[in-house]
Amino acid sequence: MSFIVPEKFRIKSGPLASNESYGNNGAFWVKTKKCVFTVIASDQMGWEHVSVSLPTRCPTWEEMCFIKSLFWGEDDCVIQYHPPKSDYVNNHPFCLHLWKPTEQTLPTPPSFMVGKAGAA
Repeated sequence: MSFIVPEKFRIKSGPLASNESYGNNGAFWVKTKKCVFTVIASDQMGWEHVSVSLPTRCPTWEEMCFIKSLFWGEDDCVIQYHPPKSDYVNNHPFCLHLWKPTEQTLPTPPSFMVGKAGAA
């Protein structure tokens, strides 16, 4: 599966407005029972990208997994970078990013280096 935006959450009016003609680029309010995420998506310059923010805290791991599942398939590998401090950009204190290059496959470590499969 490739990058697909969830159209039902697209912001269609106001300063963040876009429509389907923008393709996989635009802003989205993803509403759940607990909160509303502001998500900005793009697929430009060889990258698929979403930024995910909340007004008063950073998204949790589980929440980022949920957002990932809305924009990519379960077999897609996306990453969250931790760049050198000299390259930090922080325009929002509670925003995290997911990235996937479009022209190469991301390397991943063997699963045994992460932990024992199936262990809780």
